[in-house]
Amino acid sequence: MDGYESNRRDFLKKLGLIAGSAALSVTGVNGVAELITEKKESFTLTKEQNLFAEKYEKWLKEFHAMAKFQVNDREHPENNKRLMALSEEAKVWQKDLIEHMKDENFARYFMVLTEKVTATI
Repeated sequence: MDGYESNRRDFLKKLGLIAGSAALSVTGVNGVAELITEKKESFTLTKEQNLFAEKYEKWLKEFHAMAKFQVNDREHPENNKRLMALSEEAKVWQKDLIEHMKDENFARYFMVLTEKVTATI
């Protein structure tokens, strides 16, 4: 695991995005692996959950792009400002995420979405 991957995981843990693992702990490690291989389209979300997921997916793509850019230029002021802004933005909706993660269907969707975006970037 490179430094970028380690920092990304630490950051996501700090955001509380590991809440999904608590929601899915009943399924066990093998169950989580199976869930991630599912397609995100196979989950039915409420309108509120869907809006949150769309916002999260957009945020995650931008965060990944900024974090990758930072690997090459740690001192770039505009990139660093945007990373800080993205971190603050995530803090604002962390409580909403925790609430949504209580719904096992959303938690599964969230895990699949996170894996899908991470794999494409």
